[in-house]
Amino acid sequence: MDQSSLNLQPAVAASLEKWHKMVASGDLSTLDAIVHPDAVFRSPMAFKPYAPAPALLMILRTVVTIFQDFTYHREFGSDDGLNVVLEFSATVQDKQLKGIDMIRFDEAGRIVEFEVMIRPFSALQALGTEMGTRLAQFLPAYKGGA
Repeated sequence: MDQSSLNLQPAVAASLEKWHKMVASGDLSTLDAIVHPDAVFRSPMAFKPYAPAPALLMILRTVVTIFQDFTYHREFGSDDGLNVVLEFSATVQDKQLKGIDMIRFDEAGRIVEFEVMIRPFSALQALGTEMGTRLAQFLPAYKGGA
């Protein structure tokens, strides 16, 4: 996606471009290069966030293997150039979903907070079940961060 219409700080624009390339390739192996060590992930399935960065990395690297036909559609940026909202669609099992990624960056262009919202509820449940199957034994250690 073209970030030129967004008024992002240069380091944020560079990191967002890297994010889009990683997602398009399905390879998030270098994601840690743009994630702050104290980053927080806010799940649509849990009230309390997961932190620090290893939780966010594990969650995002797993979800990219679950989503099918993942596509970003629109982008919105905040006035300070540190926040973006990315609208997406995907399929989980046979359920189509729509969602948004709300990503907050620091001035160095590192992700400090990644929050996801998904609808409809049936697709969120399917995603939650699949993520739980794959990560349930790991996630409790990261619950309740920041």
